[in-house]
Amino acid sequence: MNLRPLSRAAFTFVSAALACTALSACSPNADSTASGHNGSETITVFAAASLTEPFAQIAENFEDENPALAVTMSFAGSADLATQIVEGAPADVFASANEAQMQSVVDAGLTAAPPVIFATNEPTIVVPADNPAAVSSFADLANPEVATVVCAPQVPCGAAELAVETATGVDVAPVSEESSVTDVLGKVTSGQADAGIVYVTDVARAGAAVIGIPIDGADAAVTSYPIASVTDADPGAQAFVDYVTSPAGQAVLADAGFGTP
Repeated sequence: MNLRPLSRAAFTFVSAALACTALSACSPNADSTASGHNGSETITVFAAASLTEPFAQIAENFEDENPALAVTMSFAGSADLATQIVEGAPADVFASANEAQMQSVVDAGLTAAPPVIFATNEPTIVVPADNPAAVSSFADLANPEVATVVCAPQVPCGAAELAVETATGVDVAPVSEESSVTDVLGKVTSGQADAGIVYVTDVARAGAAVIGIPIDGADAAVTSYPIASVTDADPGAQAFVDYVTSPAGQAVLADAGFGTP
């Protein structure tokens, strides 16, 4: 299999997380949601893009149970977020879509406690609702006439896709490599691509706009999601980690289609 060049996509990390000293005062944008509470302590959570919906709900539930705490969420590709944390971005909690990106933060000595696996996910094919290229299997994505988009190899969803290629012996010929699974899904839902590789949870949240096609061999590419508080984080950071791994947090993740650790 030919090695792919790394994606040259610019970091998608939320600019507000870089520009603001008092994050609770920043206005949220498309990739960042801030608490509506005026808590005495703000917890800044960097989370993989595939966690956007369930973590927004978990943050809301956590704040309801902890009125003295506020949560600011920043969502992007795990590789981008890990790089930003290593370079000094102000995160209190990191939730990654795979263990490799978390390990880079651990290796930098920036986790306050050992990471904990809190969810799993599995890659799947996604196509527009009308399936214009009549895709029915992973092997169909080797056809250069099928415009397929995938995540870049350094991104968790890209690593999962490559694992499927290895397991099946199929070489996919993508027309682009994206910096997050959200970008892949966006190109499929907008009609810019015939197919993409995303997680099963992404298909669930996209609803009727897309169709998910299971991949034979996807069990070889199940992704584990680790979470950890960051060194020198605010005291409430570990409380948020504990909430994610609690029955309440796990229930939200299960409703979104994530597997158990």
